[in-house]
Amino acid sequence: MESGNKPPKSPRSSRPPLPSWRNPRFLLLMLVCVAVFAGLVEFALASRQHDNGPIVHQTNISQVLSLADQHKLSSATINGNTVVVVTTNGQHYSATKEDGQTLTQYFRDRNVAVTVAQPDTGTPAWVSIVAEGALFALLIVLAFVIIRRSSGGAGNTGQAVPFGRSRAVRFNESHPTVMFKDVAGAPEAKEELQEIVHFLKYPEKFQKMGARIPKGVLLVGPPGTGKTLISRAVAGEAGVAFYSVSGSEFVEMFVGVGASRVRDLFKMAKENAPCIIFIDEIDAVGRQRGGMPTTGNDEREQTLNQLLVEMDGFSKHDNVVVIAATNRPDVLDQALLRPGRFDRQVMLEKPDVAGRISILGVHAEGKPLAPNVNLERLAKQTAGMSGADLANVLNEAAILAARRDHELIQQPDLEESILRVMAGPERKSHVLTEAEKAIVAYHEMGHAIVMRMLPGCDPVQKVSTISRGMALGITVSAPAEDRALLRRTELLGKLAGLMGGRAAEEIIFGDITTGAAQDIKMATNIARRMVREFGMSPLGMLLIEDDNVGPQLATQADAEVSLLVDQAYKTAKDILTEHREKLVSISEYLMQVETIDAQELDLLLFGPAGRLAEVPDTSPDAVTLEGISA
Repeated sequence: MESGNKPPKSPRSSRPPLPSWRNPRFLLLMLVCVAVFAGLVEFALASRQHDNGPIVHQTNISQVLSLADQHKLSSATINGNTVVVVTTNGQHYSATKEDGQTLTQYFRDRNVAVTVAQPDTGTPAWVSIVAEGALFALLIVLAFVIIRRSSGGAGNTGQAVPFGRSRAVRFNESHPTVMFKDVAGAPEAKEELQEIVHFLKYPEKFQKMGARIPKGVLLVGPPGTGKTLISRAVAGEAGVAFYSVSGSEFVEMFVGVGASRVRDLFKMAKENAPCIIFIDEIDAVGRQRGGMPTTGNDEREQTLNQLLVEMDGFSKHDNVVVIAATNRPDVLDQALLRPGRFDRQVMLEKPDVAGRISILGVHAEGKPLAPNVNLERLAKQTAGMSGADLANVLNEAAILAARRDHELIQQPDLEESILRVMAGPERKSHVLTEAEKAIVAYHEMGHAIVMRMLPGCDPVQKVSTISRGMALGITVSAPAEDRALLRRTELLGKLAGLMGGRAAEEIIFGDITTGAAQDIKMATNIARRMVREFGMSPLGMLLIEDDNVGPQLATQADAEVSLLVDQAYKTAKDILTEHREKLVSISEYLMQVETIDAQELDLLLFGPAGRLAEVPDTSPDAVTLEGISA
């Protein structure tokens, strides 16, 4: 059963075109024309007096006085500080005298006819007044019209105001462009939104039962998880219009413009119902009110109020659904989240391994993959990546394959693209000294050995001394499986692994460098969250936030953070001291080959016997870190 609504019509078709004299472009053109005309008039009047006159040569006053002494001057005209003289042979000279210098009597004593003229006033005053007055009046008229039209003042009701118009972009105008089959890795979200599709597609079915169509759906998730894509898929599946706009486009400098745009957007939507309005980054306009004291009218708050009013203004038969997206639901105003506005919240998380395989399959369509390409292996190496990251990985692989003149995209191209997305492209032109190469090799191998020896750390995938992005070297580790929770032991292992680079520098070179800056930053962040958020310290299960904690507790928290990092550094240093020979031999080998993968690292560390004979027990009861008490 199909909806009985009429086909969508353009919301602009009923609006008459603007008269030419009220068109901003016409007014601007008139302003330019008047300005050019006034300039030409002034230029013509100022230069007219020089058009047919004699040629006047510029000279200095000393030359003029010398000509007077030689009795070679016939006349002189003094106009202020300007002296124009005519020689006995008819040549004209002009010079400038000093202020207060009197030459009248000087010339008369030498039989030179002197004329003292009034200073030249140049262009007539009335011409300048008229020209400048015309420009000023036109500027006032133009500013008045623009401000009146932008503020939606009286007399503009129903007009298509440029500033007050919604900037929403309409999709699916001729045919659906995105369907659910184009969205992978979010089965729960698709299942939840399938109900919205049914509401829009068969509204009578639900209205017959007295059900009210949901007014709003809030999509919450990290960037790149497909919030915009799945919203367009809902519109595509339902076969309705889709209006997309960013929350920041509602907020302008002029008060009232955002509210006007909200009204215009919902007016368009109701004229083209059933349809979907998608507001991306709604936290730009939907933040909690009253958080900051303001004076006068607050544009963002007025825009939010208008959005709340419009969503409340839907009737049972207004088949318009608002879908909004944000990665900051904690900052949204509670009035937005109540039932009757955004009735539902749909979470979009980063995909698990099965979801990553599906996403890679979708984005691999149209790309010539080699038969030996294993998307499942690729999915396991990209834990923690979003759908946008995975699309970027395949795109980078296609670019690399084309650059290398491959007929097909090979597995090495895909694995190289992972590193490019994670750490940036190789910087082969970045030349290091031999001493710096050695420091980078030992630093990265320090990370790798500590991570490999400590249970609970993510498996090391690759170690490289090739510069990428801002990093001089890189140690890539990824979890063997997707995890939603991290144990305290695993976090302590991460801390020790991060400290492995600095520990290796101190053990081998007896000195430390600036290369551990990013490691220290990451370790400090993990330790702070362990103490302040996760309750993994002797301070107990307390949420310690900067704005609601006393100075004594804050000092104790900082001390616990410092203790965790110091103990992790001691653990890393003890491990590397115990395996110093392996650290030296493998680091020297890494300096030669530049890159070592996981299998080669295991072989160098543990020999042909393999990891099972050498790696410590990884059972929960056996997992401990020296120097760190539970």
